[in-house]
Amino acid sequence: MGLDLLYIVLVVVWIIAGTSYLRWHPFFVLLISALGLAFLLQIPLEEIPETISSGFGAMFKNIGLLILFGAWIGVALETTNATTAIAKGIIKKLTILPLPFVISALGYLVSIPVFCDAAFVILAPLTKKLALNNTARRNALTVALSTGLFSAHVLVPPTPGPLAAAGNLQLENLYLLLLAGGIFGLVLMLIGACFSFYFFRKSNQQDAFDHNNLQNYFDQDTDLPSFSEAIWPLALPILLMAAASIIPLFFEGSNLFIDILLFLGDPAIALLAGVLVAFSICKKQQQEISEIIKKGMAQAAPILLITAMGGALGTVIQTANLTDGINLESFSNGLGLAIPFLLAALLKSAQGSSTVAIITISSIMLPLLPALGFYSEMGKVWVIMAIGAGSLTVSHANDSYFWIVSQLGEMPVKEAYRKHTLGTLLQGVVGFVILFCAYSLYSAF
Repeated sequence: MGLDLLYIVLVVVWIIAGTSYLRWHPFFVLLISALGLAFLLQIPLEEIPETISSGFGAMFKNIGLLILFGAWIGVALETTNATTAIAKGIIKKLTILPLPFVISALGYLVSIPVFCDAAFVILAPLTKKLALNNTARRNALTVALSTGLFSAHVLVPPTPGPLAAAGNLQLENLYLLLLAGGIFGLVLMLIGACFSFYFFRKSNQQDAFDHNNLQNYFDQDTDLPSFSEAIWPLALPILLMAAASIIPLFFEGSNLFIDILLFLGDPAIALLAGVLVAFSICKKQQQEISEIIKKGMAQAAPILLITAMGGALGTVIQTANLTDGINLESFSNGLGLAIPFLLAALLKSAQGSSTVAIITISSIMLPLLPALGFYSEMGKVWVIMAIGAGSLTVSHANDSYFWIVSQLGEMPVKEAYRKHTLGTLLQGVVGFVILFCAYSLYSAF
């Protein structure tokens, strides 16, 4: 076990060096990692190609369509200005709340179908408009947006990281992750919102909304779909998966209705339904669906390749002996959640990519699940949430998202460290403490 663990540590160091210092593409770094680890673990030479190929193909099979469909929904929402319509609807419905909480909630929801960096580009002008030319207010709202976007990005499917973790940990009930990850992501969003609200109050500006200012901003877009129309591509897949998980519990045996419901509630079919609804909005606005398909495929392809190669690395790691000779019983009372959290936080802070951190650490955790007591479906979800909290701890200069936030948010680098980086640190650490307490209560019943 000792040598196998050392080899995996060396691979993690290589991933950090390859992505952060050599600036190589994560796909190539993960490929070398899988090959190198296979040699170090003394997998027979003739079995190495099959081991890597099977892991690559299995991950692609499990989540390939989900990532592609999610990308198509996101691109369609961007192209039709549905994201702006969702933003307008949320802000109008939540005006009773302080502005940073509204912006965080907006980021949380929009980041589910749209990658957080692209979503920040879309929504950053809104925070500037609401800042009323006050720098402190703008910085606070920028952090509210960045932390809100980040909280869903690392926890809520169909974003690639949580999907990859579900595939690596062989989670079958994706709706369970969607529900639990969505709730925990909401908690992380509230932590970021509270942090930004602290700075917002110090801006010495009135907390209330300027409705005329908001109306003028949104009136610049005259071809927005309605809020109910814009939200359906997101709501329909969630409703279908929820119905397929809950309604069959009230029926005994199988019948045609249950079979159809289970078919429609399959994650791939549910997301495909969301794609069709999103495409119908595109058709209504006379947008070229073929261009949206091409753009979505171009957006999803790098993520698919990185995720699938992470699956290949995970398959190689599964051949390692990580549990013999080490006593993990002391970690089976909930402290075991600290292992994926700390590993993900270390890798995230060292190399910058949350997705790479999630993929790598979830691959390492699979062989450890039985010894840590997390091998059930819910146990795997707890581990994925711990990895998610770690993978946003912290965002700093080696993270491309850090530079997007600082540049588009017009924050000096020093200020971005004080607000955005510290905000992600609080989200991760406080979030993990809350997660640990929640698991302790869960285990007591």
